[in-house]
Amino acid sequence: MSKVPLTVAGAEKLREELHRLKTIERPSVIAAIAEARSHGDLSENAEYDAAKERQGFVEGRIQEVEGKLSNAQIIDPKLLDADGRCVFGATVDIEDQDTGDAVTYQIVGEDEADIKNRKLSVASPMARALIGKYAGDIAQVLAPGGIREYEIIDVRYE
Repeated sequence: MSKVPLTVAGAEKLREELHRLKTIERPSVIAAIAEARSHGDLSENAEYDAAKERQGFVEGRIQEVEGKLSNAQIIDPKLLDADGRCVFGATVDIEDQDTGDAVTYQIVGEDEADIKNRKLSVASPMARALIGKYAGDIAQVLAPGGIREYEIIDVRYE
């Protein structure tokens, strides 16, 4: 597998999720399976089926998170020296050229993306348009309504 870029905060969130899955979710599923088994006949036991399905989900997610962490390339935005260029991990202030609306985004890995918290996936059309640009440049983004232009106001590494 190829390396997956993650910020330090994103990697920490995945580690916390993995810890929660292994120490809380897995034992509770095991207890639920034991409880359902004690009810007798497993062929018509909906609780047992639900607990086994939940166990499959938890174990699958544990494997997925472990895989992501083992293939992670952890990047600390504070240590970047990109000479003002927009790169992975950078926080970018942009202004819509049509409306004048200003917004701030941080470019993060796909697992960390959360538009409500102003975190853009590095694979998103907006982030791809911003990568490599400097403050003062215009980024063109192909949106469903046509091409949108954004001026890059500032690039920070925080």
